[in-house]
Formats: sequence, C-alpha cells, structure tokens
Amino acid sequence: MFVDEVEIKVKGGDGGDGMTSFRREKYEPSGGPDGGDGGHGGNVIFEVDEGINTLLDFKERKVFEAQSGERGGSKDQHGKDAEDLIVPVPPGTTVTNVKKDEIVADLVEAGQQVVIAEGGRGGRGNARFKNSTRQAPKFSENGEPGEKKELKLELKLLADVGVVGYPSVGKSTLISKVSAAKPKTGAYHFTTTTPNLGVVKVGDYNTFVMADIPGLIEGAHSGVGLGDQFLRHVERTKVLIHMLDISALEGREPLEDFKKINQELSKFNADLLDRPQVVAANKIDLMDDKDNLVEVKKELEAEGYEVFPISAVTGEGLDDLISRVNELVEETPQPQIEPEEEEVVIKGPQPEEEGEKFKINKENGVYQVSGEEVERKVAMADLSTEEGLRHLIKTLQNAGLEDALRDAGINDGEKVNVAGLEFEYYND
Repeated sequence: MFVDEVEIKVKGGDGGDGMTSFRREKYEPSGGPDGGDGGHGGNVIFEVDEGINTLLDFKERKVFEAQSGERGGSKDQHGKDAEDLIVPVPPGTTVTNVKKDEIVADLVEAGQQVVIAEGGRGGRGNARFKNSTRQAPKFSENGEPGEKKELKLELKLLADVGVVGYPSVGKSTLISKVSAAKPKTGAYHFTTTTPNLGVVKVGDYNTFVMADIPGLIEGAHSGVGLGDQFLRHVERTKVLIHMLDISALEGREPLEDFKKINQELSKFNADLLDRPQVVAANKIDLMDDKDNLVEVKKELEAEGYEVFPISAVTGEGLDDLISRVNELVEETPQPQIEPEEEEVVIKGPQPEEEGEKFKINKENGVYQVSGEEVERKVAMADLSTEEGLRHLIKTLQNAGLEDALRDAGINDGEKVNVAGLEFEYYND
C-alpha cells in the first residue's frame, strides 16, 4: 500500500526532576543541600532511510514520544539523559507544522537527520538554589516538559523521470514494460490510484527511476481527480515523458490533451514547464491510419518537442524513447528545492517575543494567564512545598507578570489562573 500524506503528533521527552536532598553523614547530621539535577529528555529525530518508500508505518502509529530524563539523586548525582527517539522516514519527506502551517524540514538525502521535537532540560536540584541568604533550600525544580508538535508528513517521490498524461493513455503499461515494476493496468479510467515507481536499466551500467503520475485531468491542480495529491510527485523529477493516446479510439484529441495537461502542470508549478519534456505518442499498434500521428509530430516538433511514436504493449519504439530519456536524465541537473525548504532549522521551545510574554484574558471574573514561557515555569515549579511556591511567585514577578496584571486592571482579591495554578491577587 502506498501512503503519501499523514498527520502525526510528536513529543520530546520530559526532563527529569531535580532532587531535594541534604547530606546525612555520621558527623554531619544537618549537612547542606546535595540534590542533583535531572537528566535531559530525549529528542525526537527524523532520519532518512533509503529502504523506505512509503509513509504507511505512520498510518499505524500516530504518536511518537521520546523517553523522559532520569530524576536527579542525592549526593549531587545528576540523572541520566534519555536516549533520543530516531524515527525513520523515506527520502522525499516534507514535514509541516500543522498549527503554524509552515514547512519545518525537507528530508532528501540518505542518513539526513533533523531534530523535530526537543526534549526538556532536566530540573535543577536543591543544591543549585543555595545562596548567601538561603543556606538550606527545601525545594527543587521539576523537569522541563518536552516540545509537542502536530505535523503533516508529505512524500514527494524522488524519481528522475515523471510520466504524465490523461488516464488510460498507457502510463502504467510503459512502466511495466521498461522496468521490473508490475503496476495494476486495465482498459478503464483511473486504474492507477497511486504513483508507481520503476527502475529502468539502460545498457550495462546506467539506470534511472521512472514514476507514473496518476489522476491528471483538467482541474487537477485544484484537486479534481485527486490530481493535486499526485502533482507534488512531479516537482522533483528531472525529465517528463508526456504520453498521448495517438490512436484516438476513445475519441480523444491528442493535441488538445497535450495542452490541457501542460496547463495543469503550469498552474500547479510554473517551473515544471521548464523541465525537459519528450512526447510519447502511444498506441501506434491500434492506429487505422497515420493522419493523427503526422499532425501531432508536425505541430509539437514545431514547438520544439521531441515526439516518439511507440506502442507500450508491443514494445515498438521504446528503445529510442528510453535511450533519449536517459541522455536527458544524465545532462539535466537536479531541480532546485526552495531555500526555505532546503534550510532545515528546527528550534526548541522559545520564549515569546518581547511584549508578548503573557497573554491575559478575563473570563468569568478570573484573570487567565497563558503563554509558553509562563506555562513552562509553572510546570517546572515544585508546588509541593511552600518554599517552592514562593520561588515560583518571585520568578513570575521578575518576569513581569505582576506589572502585566496591573496593566490589565486587576484589583486586590480578584482571582488569577496561571496555567492551572489559581490564587488571589493582593498588591502587598
């Protein structure tokens, strides 16, 4: 089964909690704090695996979560960092952040890795909070939550040659004839509902990968016939074979078909018409006369296209077609990927921009405070002790929360909810 678009969820591992501990030795019953830091949570990493050619595994498993870091120990022992979760993906996978609707990674080369979701840092042990005025801190810090993302994965086939044309013109038959691929074929429209790949051998040493692109009909660029789902696979091809049914047995007009398909390619991505494109005039074995072929060759060759009369069924003309396509593959550079897709930069959780550290909304009389930074601070706070709670409040004050609440018009005695932590506000 071929799957080329899925949505999944990923989460980096949580950081390990810091430890609250004090030295208890024979001659030092009330020693100082010695709680260690927690370990770093594991990252979720996507890695290109050439042995995979589908996203089918992601249909079966929708959530990928790395392990959490180990908790810190006493005697200043730090928790162990968690191992990263390596997730194999096929070459040609584009990763999009669903909520932000932006491409975050474009994975092409074998072995290429990218951190998709960062693990949280380990919480600090109480030994880290000791200072000149606080000699025996009785609190530590929880581990930072791992980064969460909702992602859409799209697979764009890494084929050298894309075969385009209306349904039932013989694309799948061509693939089966010139390669070892055995796609489903038949004498009815939309026999092919997924792209087919085949490796074509030319001579003793040369090979190239050919893919037929199904579902191309008028309006394909906007989704008619599922064409927009398949057109993405054309974007990475070096050379296009444009197949026409030259027999006209189904009442088709080859020249009209040629123009319509190229219009769809142009509407989807105008650069596609700059790719080398040869014309395969198929089904010459079914022709009653050659008037159609003569007309097609005359007009398209005048426009600069090379036309190869072939029969994908009998094999007539295929050697000349494949030989020329192989030459074009060798002399044509790989299509350039857009810079924003090529530059893979994945950032972990980042503080909000200046001036947007907090979002404050008053709902049902309660001031609701949200924002990645403040939610992270609350998640990492040790709320099991009064000292830990005071430390959190001071941290939030230093971050400007009290000023932001006053600017929002809060009065003494009104309730505030900070990432699930509710309290009454007093300006003292």
